[in-house]
Amino acid sequence: MKAPFTAAKITEEIYWVGAIDWSLRDFHGYATERGTTYNAYLVLADKPTLVDTVKAPFRDEMFARIESVIDPEKIRYIVSNHSEMDHTGCLPDAVRWIKPEKVYASTNGAKALQAHFHEAMDLTAAANGEEISLGNKTLRFIETKMLHWPDSMFAYLVEDQVLFSQDGFGMHLATTERFDDEIDPGILRYEAAKYYANILLPFAPMVSLALDKAATLPLKMIAPDHGPVWRKDIDLIVDLYAHWAAQKPVRKAVIVYDTMWGSTAAMAKAIEDGLVAEGVSVKSMRLKENPRSNVATEMLGAGALIVGSPTLNNQMFPTVADVLTYLKGLKPKNLVGAAFGSYGWSDTAVKQVGRALEELQVNVVAGPLSVQYVPSHDDLLKCHELGRKIAGTLPERT
Repeated sequence: MKAPFTAAKITEEIYWVGAIDWSLRDFHGYATERGTTYNAYLVLADKPTLVDTVKAPFRDEMFARIESVIDPEKIRYIVSNHSEMDHTGCLPDAVRWIKPEKVYASTNGAKALQAHFHEAMDLTAAANGEEISLGNKTLRFIETKMLHWPDSMFAYLVEDQVLFSQDGFGMHLATTERFDDEIDPGILRYEAAKYYANILLPFAPMVSLALDKAATLPLKMIAPDHGPVWRKDIDLIVDLYAHWAAQKPVRKAVIVYDTMWGSTAAMAKAIEDGLVAEGVSVKSMRLKENPRSNVATEMLGAGALIVGSPTLNNQMFPTVADVLTYLKGLKPKNLVGAAFGSYGWSDTAVKQVGRALEELQVNVVAGPLSVQYVPSHDDLLKCHELGRKIAGTLPERT
């Protein structure tokens, strides 16, 4: 027996027919402590249209929500804005069941969908700027390559001034509230920042291009594929994206480290104190307690990245190597920083961290600071001075 899932009204003629994933806790290494939603939208135009689908295990939930509004076989078009499997996992089943006249995707999207599913689907490639008639409504396709896959595109419902933005402007947040103004503003902003930092940061130039395109559109709503629909604070999220894309450093430092017997932790605390003494906002994050994706979130808008590691088997500590590899893929810009850490008999880890920071294109403002075994009082003074030195390279507060 099917569960009686119900669609949520977004406007008089647009319904949310997606799914809520309360249990998701990891998305490709991104810690999703608050779960997520997979958003799909049903447009009740003269030619009913389904915009995106959901992850495969949630197929029945989406179909039940559609059935609460309309006979699915009356849907004429399906639009796939992004071919990643959390949005297309049940697309083949939807096509078989609905039998739409056309399935639209970008040119790259059509190729990606065939490569994903290895089955014949009659896909129509949508050109950038192309418009299709839904009878009493018009849907315009806007190419947004690398936001965040080569296939990505937006779909804009002209008469309703609603932008279906796939992963753009989204967040991983499981919630029964469908709109931004129904959610705690602190949670909303944090999860939006976390999503941007971990998904879209490497593609900042493409974000800027997408914002230029969005600026030409009258907008009453932005409807992403994860998280709430923006209807109240549209200007806020657009302005935040512009700010994050610019990656202008601020007077904030993130200290990232791990420790075996507390020596590297003591060094981190002394560096923190030196930064704070110069009026720098500091976030100190031991990797045992902080997932890599939370580190990336704290770095969004920071001016300094300071990384510490003990030496283990002639290598940097595994959690430190992990976070540096993750950050390298995210390509943060405009950072200063330094490496520090302790060792027993092989002083290699801190040098490795220093080289990793250079690969990240961090402007290393001082040589690696390493201490054998337990830091002395003089060693901690050097750490304190390192913090002050880094502070001197950061912009003043505005």
